Amino acid sequence: MALMQIAEPGMTADPHQRRLAIGIDLGTTHSLVASVLSALPTVMRNHDGQYLLPSVVRYCEDDKVVVGYPAQAAAGQDPHNTIASVKRFMGRGHEDVQLLAGHLPYDLVPAEGMIRLRTRAGEKSPVEVSAEILKVLKNLAEETLGSEPEGVVITVPAYFDEAQRQATKDAARLAGLNVLRLLAEPTAAAVAYGLDKKSEGLFAIYDLGGGTFDISILRLQAGVFEVLATAGDTALGGDDMDHAIAEWLMAESGIHLDDPLWRRQVLQQARQAKEALTDQEQVELTLDSGQGAPRIIQLTRKQLETLIQPVLQRTLPACRRALRDAGLKVADVDGVVLVGGATRVPALRRLVAEFFQQPVLTDIDPDQVVALGAAIQADALVGNQREDLLLMDVLPLSLGLETMGGLVEKIISRNTPIPAAKAQEFTTFKDGQTAMSIHVLQGERDLVQDCRSLARFSLRGIPPMVAGAARIRVTFQVDADGLLTVSAEETSTGVRSEVLVKPSFGLNDDEIARMLQDSFAHGAEDIAHRRLSEARVEGERVREALQGALSTDAALLQADEKARLDAASQHLEQCLAGSDADAISKAAEAVEAAAEPLVQRRMDSALRRAIAGRSIDDLGE
Repeated sequence: MALMQIAEPGMTADPHQRRLAIGIDLGTTHSLVASVLSALPTVMRNHDGQYLLPSVVRYCEDDKVVVGYPAQAAAGQDPHNTIASVKRFMGRGHEDVQLLAGHLPYDLVPAEGMIRLRTRAGEKSPVEVSAEILKVLKNLAEETLGSEPEGVVITVPAYFDEAQRQATKDAARLAGLNVLRLLAEPTAAAVAYGLDKKSEGLFAIYDLGGGTFDISILRLQAGVFEVLATAGDTALGGDDMDHAIAEWLMAESGIHLDDPLWRRQVLQQARQAKEALTDQEQVELTLDSGQGAPRIIQLTRKQLETLIQPVLQRTLPACRRALRDAGLKVADVDGVVLVGGATRVPALRRLVAEFFQQPVLTDIDPDQVVALGAAIQADALVGNQREDLLLMDVLPLSLGLETMGGLVEKIISRNTPIPAAKAQEFTTFKDGQTAMSIHVLQGERDLVQDCRSLARFSLRGIPPMVAGAARIRVTFQVDADGLLTVSAEETSTGVRSEVLVKPSFGLNDDEIARMLQDSFAHGAEDIAHRRLSEARVEGERVREALQGALSTDAALLQADEKARLDAASQHLEQCLAGSDADAISKAAEAVEAAAEPLVQRRMDSALRRAIAGRSIDDLGE
């Protein structure tokens, strides 16, 4: 997708009348905003010189909402009303966050659709909480630029699904922002590195933030950024390191309190220790539960690395998968870019360097690189840049729809460059069918039960025809933000229906990775299931067609022909009750063979009726 506006000679905008646009990195732990100022992408700082805004929102007693450092400072004293790491809840249902519930000091509200959090200001959705963070960033941008920006590019993890992307867009709208595009965080990092360093080649973008992990393989060439493959986990990040350290601290202190206030305090100590041990070899922590004397605990960098090693190791399978999907080996990668504050951990940098067999690139601040890339693209989208810039992102999971037998027909495969559109024709299963239910799914397996349901809608008004005569064209369109629209049209009449896929909750912690792993682990099993389902669908079609023919024209058969057809039909019934795909297919073929005399005579009868009472001259007209 070309991002640059092309102007006729002499019609370019006044160079001093630049359009204002911003890029926002809406992070799990911290968020920040950037813009292209004096031709350079620059992060914006507040009055205290800080560019990182803690992604923490506090709902106070006086109906005031506090965001950032003041909210973070009060988290330990007011855990129920101070929401941190809200990005982990975006687009998720209540069941999706149950695995995190033991670590959360919040009062979660079981609700239909997206999870809600109970605060003194009432129940709040993750969209509303995220909007408060975006409002602060928007105000900072307006103060810095002196005017309201025309639009914003907001980054999201590459592995965010449809629901999570839509929730992010909804939060931006609620904050009063005009969203130009949602951009995958690894792609934003590639933009920042590619334009800054004029690099070309194959790059791995390793992005470990506070609550999400992405690994993307990109090809950079002549201003074209092509995502070859992406993998990751939308519920893995620096927060998991903090939880591992906090559990160890509580065990070492001997203090086990089921108290949200205590847990939040320990988590804050754990995060501070992790950050301090990036540069120090040892830290001393003081834990005061209010019950007895404070406990002083020593934590070394070596101990820290042992505690967080399981979290770091969880990132490697996704790296292997991304390389495999891109058809590459480790040796093919020209560079590895680190993104996200969690990548400052020395043990992580060693692990990634060892895996990719080369030093990692850290020229640009890993906290800033995503926002800088978003700002560059926002500047391009409003027409300020003259260079040609192409971004080719990819779809993280396959999209398809349900067909007869509980099977999934993939319409757009994973790792397809987006935006993308693809259409496929389907037909009716029964005679006289006037409506069709469209069930949209996401995943890699062959059976509906193993994929994620995204949406359902119906196409009505199909002309009644014999089974298989109608032509239903189903079109999937994925826009540059990764959002999906599905339409269905009966081609002979133009009857049409469509749905903007906007599910109310997203994939749970490990579901995306599990979907991909299962697609490989259960490949042979899925093929067998598909063969059986397809055989059953065909067998049932043959059975229904036979029943319809016999109901009107059984008299056309002789006794011995009727007996053979009945025997073949009964055998098909027996096979359909079993699970042998080959047996069902052979039985269906046997029925069709036994029905040939009936088919021929029905055709002859129809032809005689058509020409009855007409002369040869009439037939020749």
